Amino acid sequence: MERREFNRRIGAAALGTLAWASGGSAAARPPLTIDAERLRANLEALSRFGRTPDGGISRVAWTAADIEARRWVMEQLMAPAGLEVRVDPAGSIFGRRAGSRPELPVILFGSHLDSVTNGGRFDGSLGVLAAIEVLQTLADRKIVTRHPLECVVWSNEEGEHYGRGLFGSRAAVGEIDPAELEEKDEHGVPLREAVRAAGGDAGRLAEALIPGGRIEAYIELHIEQGGILDKAGIEIGVVEGIVGITRYQVQVTGRANHAGTTPMADRRDALLAASSLVLAVREETVREPGRQVGTVGRLLVDPNVPNVIPGRVNLVIELRDLSLETIESIYRRVEARARAIAEQSGTAIEMARISLHEPAPATPWVRDLIAREAVAAGFSMQLMPSGAGHDAQMVARIAPMGMIFVSSVGGVSHAPQELTRWEDAARGCEVLYRTVLAIDRR
Repeated sequence: MERREFNRRIGAAALGTLAWASGGSAAARPPLTIDAERLRANLEALSRFGRTPDGGISRVAWTAADIEARRWVMEQLMAPAGLEVRVDPAGSIFGRRAGSRPELPVILFGSHLDSVTNGGRFDGSLGVLAAIEVLQTLADRKIVTRHPLECVVWSNEEGEHYGRGLFGSRAAVGEIDPAELEEKDEHGVPLREAVRAAGGDAGRLAEALIPGGRIEAYIELHIEQGGILDKAGIEIGVVEGIVGITRYQVQVTGRANHAGTTPMADRRDALLAASSLVLAVREETVREPGRQVGTVGRLLVDPNVPNVIPGRVNLVIELRDLSLETIESIYRRVEARARAIAEQSGTAIEMARISLHEPAPATPWVRDLIAREAVAAGFSMQLMPSGAGHDAQMVARIAPMGMIFVSSVGGVSHAPQELTRWEDAARGCEVLYRTVLAIDRR
C-alpha cells in the first residue's frame, strides 16, 4: 500500500497532521488496561542483571549475567503468570498460554534480553517484559483468546558474542550454518557449548525450526533507538519495514616501512588509503537524498606502532536501507572509488561481502492493525522505518510481522544513557495488548 493511501485510511488526524502529535488531552484517553507500575517494577528488577558502575547493562549473550537474567524471567515472571515455559534447541525461551482453539496458529510476540557491552536498560528488555505483562493482564482479566499466545525471548540478538546476531530467530527460520556452531569466542569456547550452557542443544538445532503457517502473526515492541519520535513528540512509531543490512570486509595492503627514513613520495601507506575509503563511504552514501546510512565502525591497523608506516588495514563497511537496490548502488560507487584510491596510493584494496540481511517490510494488515489500535488508545503515531536490525526481520520470512516503536530520549541507545520514559513504555505495552487482541479477533 502506498504511504499516501495508508495515511488516508488511518485518518489525517492520526498521522497526517502535527496537531495530533500531542495525542490529545490525557483526560480524554481511555485508561490503560495493562498495569504500568508492574511493568516498571519488572524492568527495574531486570536491570540488576549485568548492571555496570555507570548505570549501563553488560548482559552479553550467554554470559553469566545473561543466563541469570533468563532464569529470573522464567522462574519469577513467566511461571507465576501461568505460562508453559520451554527453551528451544537454539536457546530461545517460549512462554505459552493456551487458547480456546488450539488448532489455530499461535500469536507470537517478544524480543531479547541480551545487550551489548555497557548498553542500556530498555533495548530488547522492554519488548520481553511487555509481552509478559500482556499475558499477565489477560490472566488477571480472565480473558481467553481463540489463538494460543506465546511470548518469546530470542537468544543472542545483538551478536556481540561470536560476532553474529539474531541467532535464535535465524535458527527459527533455518538460517544457521552448521560451521557457525564450531566457531570459538575469545576464551576458546565453541558456540555449541555456549548454547548448551543457556539450556539449548546445538545437536538438535533443526528442531528449533518453526514451520510456515504455525504463526498467525509476530509482533515486536521495541525502543526506537533513534531520535525521530522524541524530536517530534510522537508517542508510537508504526514500523513500515526493517532496513536491509549489508557488511563488506575490506583489506588494504600497502608496504610497511620505516617512518623516519621513507620519503613521503615513496610511501605506500595502507592507513592513508583506508582513510580515503572511509571518507568515500560517507560521500557516496549521502550523494542522493534518502534515509540510507553507511558506516565504517571497525578498523584494524598493522603493525599499529608509531614509527612504522602501516602496511595493512582491515575494515568493515556497513550499509543500511529499506531498499536493497539502493544498498547495492552505493556499494558499486564505493567499489569504483576504491579502485581509484588504490591506484593513486600504490596499494591493493580487496573487498568482499561477508553478510546480508535483506530488508523486511512489515505485513500491511498487521501494520494497519497496530496503527488503528494506537489511535483507538488515544496515542499519537507515525509510520517509520527501523534503521536497526531486529529478530522481526527473520520471523518475517515465515509469518506476518509488525513492530511497535516507542521513543528513545535524545535518540540514545546502546549506551548507559539509553532512556525511554516510563509512560512511553506503558503506552507501547498498551498498544501491544490491544494489537494482540485485535489479531485474535481478526
